[in-house]
Amino acid sequence: MSADPTIELAQQLIRIDSVTPNDGGCQDILCSRLEALGFNIERLHFDGVDNFWAELGSEGPTLCFAGHTDVVPPGDLSDWNRPPYSAETDSEYLYGRGAADMKGSLAAMLTACENFVEQRPNFQGRLAFLITSDEEGIAVNGTRRVMEWLSENNRSIDYCLVGEPSSSAQLGDVVKTGRRGSLNGELVVRGQQGHVAYPEKARNPIHLAAGAIQELVNQSWDSGNEYFPATSFQISNIESGTGATNVIPNDLRLMFNFRFSTETTAEELQSTVNLVLSRYQLDYDIDWQLSGEPFLTQPGELTDAVSHALQQTVGRAPELSTSGGTSDGRFIAPYGAQVVELGPLNETIHKVDEAVSTADLIDLSKTYQLVMEQLLPLA
Repeated sequence: MSADPTIELAQQLIRIDSVTPNDGGCQDILCSRLEALGFNIERLHFDGVDNFWAELGSEGPTLCFAGHTDVVPPGDLSDWNRPPYSAETDSEYLYGRGAADMKGSLAAMLTACENFVEQRPNFQGRLAFLITSDEEGIAVNGTRRVMEWLSENNRSIDYCLVGEPSSSAQLGDVVKTGRRGSLNGELVVRGQQGHVAYPEKARNPIHLAAGAIQELVNQSWDSGNEYFPATSFQISNIESGTGATNVIPNDLRLMFNFRFSTETTAEELQSTVNLVLSRYQLDYDIDWQLSGEPFLTQPGELTDAVSHALQQTVGRAPELSTSGGTSDGRFIAPYGAQVVELGPLNETIHKVDEAVSTADLIDLSKTYQLVMEQLLPLA
């Protein structure tokens, strides 16, 4: 018996070494099959990053599948029980880097689209694919740039399904309808180096900053809301000193991150941090980097379609969640699209021996097809 088309395509993609930001030819495979369906393909190259926009259909709402062909590095190959690019299977699982994040989802999207177009060639509306190879890296020249290009060319997305691995314990038990914002800060507090035996002749930046750091840690930024938990502040790195025990350091370097809800803004967080640091009369600089604003898709046509489709394929309604890190959905939602993330289990993503259930990929393809059938009816 031949393998399921979704599994075969996923294997074909996994066998390509496409460590971010390299695509390695994955997009050629996808574009070839989309062109065979009649899609118009726009290849979009931004500063060495491969992206494409594919579109098929007539007047009406646009349903877009969004995803990425790049993967994280596999690490030490000797740690893998199966080579990360061999795409091996057993009776239950497909193994390899990108199996769950997210070449399996890409395969499910494409086979779902092939079946849908074959069975309903006269659907009303538009189907689209937005695919990048810059999601696992710095995410500057991928989806962000494609969305700018779409806006400049007067094209829009009404509904967007992102194939990120959203499921927790069972396929479809969790669907992401938003994500918290992410704001990074790198703080430098300047003191004056000196001998520990003569502290009066130096200024210890660690001591000077200690009170401010404690206040930031204890600060209540907001209480969250029904969709988001309260904003969190976490220190990720701290560095100071020369390595000697008898030297007061010249400066303190500290890296921190906010994961913030829609109850606050990046500007408000920056202002509060500066107020706290200034209150302690610190000599400091901060470099800020906003990785993404929070976004939320309220219950509506897309969430209803996804929930109904999952009830048909796996027999359960999903939990609508905004938990987890950032995704490329943060670049799509600000343009007015309803955005939902639906993909396989995230248990093994970025791990050695990454794997995805073959049965889940087949069900995921069926689910994507049912969503299309609900949102893009027959003309």
